[in-house]
Amino acid sequence: MYSPNVSYHGAKSSLTKIWNELGLITIWQSSLDVKLLCTQRFIRLFAYGGSTLILASYLSARGITDDRIGLFMTLTLVGDVVISFFLTLFADAMGRRAVLAFGSALMVASGVVFAISGNFWILLTAAIFGVISPSGNEIGPFRAVEESTLAHLTPHELLSDVFVWYSLIGNAGTAIGMMVCGWTINFLQSSKEWSYIPACQVIFFIYAAVGGLKFLLTLGLTQKVEISKKEQTPRTQQRGTETESLLGHRDTEQGIQEPRKKSFFSNIERGLVPLVIRLVILFGLDSFASGLASLSWMTYFFKRKFDLPEGKLGSIFFTSSVISAISMLVASSIAKRIGNVKTMVFTHLPSAICLALIPVPTILPLALTFLILRACSQNMDVAPRSAFLAAALPADRRTAIMGAINVVKTSSQSLGPLITGVLARNHLFGASFTLAGILKAIYDIGMLISFAGKEPSRQMPASEEGQEEEQ
Repeated sequence: MYSPNVSYHGAKSSLTKIWNELGLITIWQSSLDVKLLCTQRFIRLFAYGGSTLILASYLSARGITDDRIGLFMTLTLVGDVVISFFLTLFADAMGRRAVLAFGSALMVASGVVFAISGNFWILLTAAIFGVISPSGNEIGPFRAVEESTLAHLTPHELLSDVFVWYSLIGNAGTAIGMMVCGWTINFLQSSKEWSYIPACQVIFFIYAAVGGLKFLLTLGLTQKVEISKKEQTPRTQQRGTETESLLGHRDTEQGIQEPRKKSFFSNIERGLVPLVIRLVILFGLDSFASGLASLSWMTYFFKRKFDLPEGKLGSIFFTSSVISAISMLVASSIAKRIGNVKTMVFTHLPSAICLALIPVPTILPLALTFLILRACSQNMDVAPRSAFLAAALPADRRTAIMGAINVVKTSSQSLGPLITGVLARNHLFGASFTLAGILKAIYDIGMLISFAGKEPSRQMPASEEGQEEEQ
């Protein structure tokens, strides 16, 4: 006999499973600190997206040649390496909130300088210290500190969900920032009859205002985001922590280690140096390729090759960023089934191939097709990679190691823009994107060979275990 209650509870159960699969329940039930960190990432990437859309064109309008624009981007990233290294290395000692607040203040300063100055070296100094992003993605100390804090605040089995939404929210910020920036400049030029440079200056004032808002959000974080003395004790004394899950479980009554199947991470202390070296090499290669095809260069490439105004340019990259953000939801579900490493590789490889093909077409629709196809899987590897690193690295060293890895990534990435600038000046702009796609494909194959099948198995939350037992 049909029962409305059965139908209602069945539909509710199905909806709950969908929400849980997408990680919505995890992020909804997360602490206020987690929500504030995600909000900070959104507004920060909003600012990055707006400035990235116009950075190369703005510098060009200031009379700076393509190779010097590439030099500008390279020196910005190199200078950021030094600042990021010291801030992330001592972030736990200085206080994570203090580092994030200091970075926010620098964002305010750099936005104001870009809005009022046109001198190459003054702009470069502001870009270095104030974290102007040539790529539209994270540079500076923010991400390493935030990801380490999220791992500190979140149970290991829920990290993948949290990192998916942390990454997705950032992508959404970039997309909206590019759209708002593009159409703001179009409005100021067409309706207010402003020239290009003053219109861009408005965007940099907005950048400074966003930095101020981020500073206020940082003040709202609680003491829980800071590393505790308990986490600084030897890991042999830690019980029931994420580190213990990687180094092996211990018998609670007899104090002896239970036999278990060995994996790459079973002896993480002994193998920590080789692990970090391998990660540094592979992530460095990927970042170098990203530098060759940074978002600033990509937007400038489309603007110059197809003569697109900022409004249409913003709409195009808004669309690609939104697609990229939505696709990240699928990554969490895939990672739960095949593991983080395989998810990273199988989603990232198609995007690398599409990147290599973007400069080939001579007509806009076909070039946009490759751009959109790339966006479909471009960032699906981001959250699994963050979860992979969080699981692989010991808790009390995670911030410093992730910061060091990010420094290497930024150092590698910094070489790319200069090479692209030189190629662009010599009428080989598109060759940089093709080279970037090939190098990213090599990175994917290297990750697959090095780490596939060597991850710790995902620990299923108690709620899911109970559901499986009921079935």
